[in-house]
Amino acid sequence: MKKITERQFEDHIEWWLLTQGGYAKSDPDRFDRRRGLNLDELSGFIRDTQPKSWVRLVAVHGGDEARALGRFADRLGKEIDERGTVDVLRHGVIDHGVEVKLAYFKPAHGLTPELEERYRLNRVAVCRQFAYEADSHKTIDLSLLVNGIPTATAELKNPQTGQTIENAVIQYRQDRDPANVTLARRALVHFAVDPEEVKMTTRLAGAGTVFLPFNRGNDGGAGNPVNPDGHRTAYLWEDVWTREAWLDILARFVHVEYPTEGTLAEKRRNTKVIFPRFHQWDAVLRMVAHARANGAGQHYLVEHSAGSGKSNTIAWLAHRLSNLHDANDVKVFDKIVVITDRLVLDRQLQETIYQFEHAHGVVEKIDKDSTQLAEALSGEQAKIIITTLQKFPFVLSKIEDLSDRRYAILIDEAHSSQTGEAAKDLRAALGTSGDDAVLAEAEKAEAATEAAVRDPQDQLADLVKGRGRQANLSFFAFTATPKGKTLEMFGTPAVIDENERYVPFHLYTMRQAIEEGFILDVLEHYTTYKTYFRIEKAIFDDPEYDKSKAKAAIARFVSLHPHNLAQKAEIIVEHFRTHVARRIGGHAKAMVVTSSRLHAVRYKEAIDRYIAANKYTDIKTVVAFSGKVIDEGDTFTESGMNDFPDSQTAQKFDTDDYQVLIVAEKFQTGFDQPLLHTMYVDKTLTGLAAVQTLSRLNRIHPGKDSTFVLDFRNDADDIRKAFAPWYEQTAAIPTDPNLMYDARRRLDAYNVMRSDEIDVFIKLLLGNGKKHAGISALLDKADERFRKLDRADQDDFRDHLGRFISIYKFVSQIATFSDSQLEADYLYCRALDSQLGDQDTGRLDLGKDVKLTHLRTEKIFEGGAEVDEGGGDIAAIFDGRGKQHELDPEHLSHIIDLINERFGLDLDDKDQYLFDQYEQTWLDDQELAVQARSNDLANFRLVFQRYFMDTIVRRMDSNEEIFKKILDDDDFRNLLFEFYLSRLFKEFRTGTTESEPVHGDGG
Repeated sequence: MKKITERQFEDHIEWWLLTQGGYAKSDPDRFDRRRGLNLDELSGFIRDTQPKSWVRLVAVHGGDEARALGRFADRLGKEIDERGTVDVLRHGVIDHGVEVKLAYFKPAHGLTPELEERYRLNRVAVCRQFAYEADSHKTIDLSLLVNGIPTATAELKNPQTGQTIENAVIQYRQDRDPANVTLARRALVHFAVDPEEVKMTTRLAGAGTVFLPFNRGNDGGAGNPVNPDGHRTAYLWEDVWTREAWLDILARFVHVEYPTEGTLAEKRRNTKVIFPRFHQWDAVLRMVAHARANGAGQHYLVEHSAGSGKSNTIAWLAHRLSNLHDANDVKVFDKIVVITDRLVLDRQLQETIYQFEHAHGVVEKIDKDSTQLAEALSGEQAKIIITTLQKFPFVLSKIEDLSDRRYAILIDEAHSSQTGEAAKDLRAALGTSGDDAVLAEAEKAEAATEAAVRDPQDQLADLVKGRGRQANLSFFAFTATPKGKTLEMFGTPAVIDENERYVPFHLYTMRQAIEEGFILDVLEHYTTYKTYFRIEKAIFDDPEYDKSKAKAAIARFVSLHPHNLAQKAEIIVEHFRTHVARRIGGHAKAMVVTSSRLHAVRYKEAIDRYIAANKYTDIKTVVAFSGKVIDEGDTFTESGMNDFPDSQTAQKFDTDDYQVLIVAEKFQTGFDQPLLHTMYVDKTLTGLAAVQTLSRLNRIHPGKDSTFVLDFRNDADDIRKAFAPWYEQTAAIPTDPNLMYDARRRLDAYNVMRSDEIDVFIKLLLGNGKKHAGISALLDKADERFRKLDRADQDDFRDHLGRFISIYKFVSQIATFSDSQLEADYLYCRALDSQLGDQDTGRLDLGKDVKLTHLRTEKIFEGGAEVDEGGGDIAAIFDGRGKQHELDPEHLSHIIDLINERFGLDLDDKDQYLFDQYEQTWLDDQELAVQARSNDLANFRLVFQRYFMDTIVRRMDSNEEIFKKILDDDDFRNLLFEFYLSRLFKEFRTGTTESEPVHGDGG
């Protein structure tokens, strides 16, 4: 059988570019290797597009065309050396007062036919066996030239002749002079290509040349899918290299990144060309094409993993949307609003878009006040506005009406905050139907006593329309880990296995990012420890406590016990010094994740105490937590424990002075520290919280080739399961809009709310004149009826009230409906919920009533917890109904019996702790906590049934006897289930979990 040769592969690509891709053929013998330019193509382009400039050039250089071309080529070469190929192509050069364009890019609209004609006259050519080096016969397989300037090179390999893409990479690293004028100062990107994969680099540096994958992705992972019509990599020349696509990339994608420090000369020497990765290019083009075809009013969710280059993707998208015109040459968006809290994105947007347009004022950062924001939104100069979501409520009173404009809203790191009241205010400010947010409108009405009185029903109708999709607003939301609500709000409807789901508009998976080497797999090296303990009653009396509170108090007592913290401090310090400190060239850092602010305080004290006792000078800690912690009469703050301001914590940790960061909530999301190598976890992590927390480790850094997790709380299988939905594509189960009506109807059973009072409340709230006294009196009536309910019914009513508010706030934004009465009920319920206030959620302290008699911490698992396959469904809201159990008082002695003598079985210390582990897993499960707080007990029962058996089955190896008894004995299983159902539900609803701050103990 005759093999397909490399030459045939090269022939095929050239044939396609010449016959289908819009290219001309460039003669390699006509390439000026000294200058790094093809003078024939350069002069031909100038003559065709700028004949007057060509005549002037010839004249100023003495009248001889050959001489003029040579001198202009020298001038052009110097300009490229000084400014770079990108800037010269976009902005041309001036030679002896003659301005010459080096390329004409496609206009954003068809209103300038002369520019369209010049765009068609660009000379885009492919050169085979490209001889690039003076006094040498070396050639590169292929080069792409634009008007005589080589913009890209490619080495092509064919596995059928024993050569793969890696041979092309080696060739560039070992056999291509990184100082060559053509390769180093002309070409912007170099491709290594075979029929299976593509890699690219924008800078040759010999053996240190870094190549990045330029692949489409294959079934959620790296590589490229099978192409039934040809090569897997055919997309490169059939899509990316086509004449129109390539000129577009040069015009609107490639940009130069300048260092932030150093002299101007140093910055120029160390510039970095940024060429889009395939998923970035593909995502931007797909969204732009959809917006051009469908106009404003669309929602887009981009699920791009960490390591995807999201900042550049947002910058490219913002610029393109700011100039986007539809098929009728009508501008699609009047303003682009980028919502972000990241300073780096602001800088990138400013610098990137200035390179495209060479104009200041195109991008405006809102860093002053709401007036600045209002002026930017209503003015003409700023095309792209950068602000934060928090500023939108303040703009409402500044803007008369913006509904005649169309907006593209780009949300950096979309999450549930975009599904709440602040996002609704944004819609009210910019949407076609919203006047103002309700409270802002009420305050305006009260101040403007002479204003015309509007019918409250009309206002309610506008507010209802202000929720949900707006015809003049398009949202482009970016996140690596979308929640169910985020997917429903911004995702695309799809049918998966005959089930309706919401999925991302564009996807770059965590798995692909890991396999392509843009982030590290944080689950590759995972070790778990468990703590076994026994407690006894330490007092003569036998007081009565609520079981759920007492159980939480005992678990907290053990977790904060000095002996427990001392053991873990020793493990952490010795492990860090032995296995971590020398990593990343001796700069590796670690994070200790604790379950509360008080835990963070005591962990720092315990670790510092151990370091001092052993006279270690090579390890120092810093702590991060919010507010004040009061512990046994002493007050602790982050700044006080660190001896520097809170604002400097991240900056100080970045230095070599500190190695270990101890955190409670802070720095568990959004913290980017590439030197972070190891994490010590003493907090139960579930669902999205597990992914976001552990992903602090995944950033790459020179010399960092691995990460490590030492976990005192979580099971490796549980962590693997938590990562799975976000490992590949995430899909959301649609929420039934009828949940709003079901949740509202359940409130009527308690006879707390009255329809006539709601009507009066709305008239007062939305009317002119004084209203606070009347509103207060109305709410007092409902409050009085509420106080007459027994405790269980009060708890139930509050559950249903909170559930209705939460569901309406979310569902009303994703469903199109017009129900003014439901909007009125929602506004009233929000006010009533505030009126009722918080329940007593004081935490029970049993520190003096019990004592710890046995304690040991031991390693139980060491290995990998990697996800084999990922993707899955997530839900925003669970449906259901039911009645909450009453408080379950129990004597302390019996609670201890339940811990030490589980249901009459003869258990040793290790076995007795098994049930504690069950409950601790559920108690610290944040997703389970959300479900408990968002549902009544009957709904929560449906959710907990799955968690209950899943946890027991996963831990079946821990105690076969108990597992068999739970499996075989219905009464025993039901007793356990009902016992923990009641305890967990009450614990979550009363807010006494360790993660909740409680006055008095600093937790």
